[in-house]
Amino acid sequence: MLLEVSQVAVERGDRRLLSGIDFRVSAGEVWQLLGPNGVGKTSLLRGLAGVARLGLSGEIRHAGSFLYLGHSSSLKHSLSAVDNLRWHPACDVIASPSQICDALARVSLAGYEHRPVGSLSAGQKRRVALARLLLSDAALWLLDEPFTALDTAGCEWLESRVHEHVGGGGAVIFTSHQASRFGASQHNLDLGRYAV
Repeated sequence: MLLEVSQVAVERGDRRLLSGIDFRVSAGEVWQLLGPNGVGKTSLLRGLAGVARLGLSGEIRHAGSFLYLGHSSSLKHSLSAVDNLRWHPACDVIASPSQICDALARVSLAGYEHRPVGSLSAGQKRRVALARLLLSDAALWLLDEPFTALDTAGCEWLESRVHEHVGGGGAVIFTSHQASRFGASQHNLDLGRYAV
């Protein structure tokens, strides 16, 4: 068990969004948080990662390390891709410049390693953020809209990486407005059932 959520409620401001959420995530599982815009998918994901200023009640237990990638790429536009992945506070990886360059090459950014991130396209910025998946040994990935701005090749790469991660004993929780990508192996948590 990598994550256990028991009777969790989420409040944003003075409004309760969700209540009574219960689920458990084990190694080898992919979970998608579903629901209409505004239901609280991002709020719950940020709450699971402990990065939100939200009212949370109930119990959230992590059994190992986790990596959170938000909808915003959390990149400093004035820094290069390498420097973002090496020094930016939102990028909590410990890797050498050569490891970072290898990860950037694997997300099809060879030749862009030292360009300011602000000069890259939205899809390339997303790829810089996703390179963190190759540099972290976290067992649980919490990914908010990870397919946003990716082209077909980028989406296929990310799907493949998720399959590799869960096949190696990791787990993934993600949000997406796109159709399910992981078929019968995917668990769905419809937050509409918990909306207040």
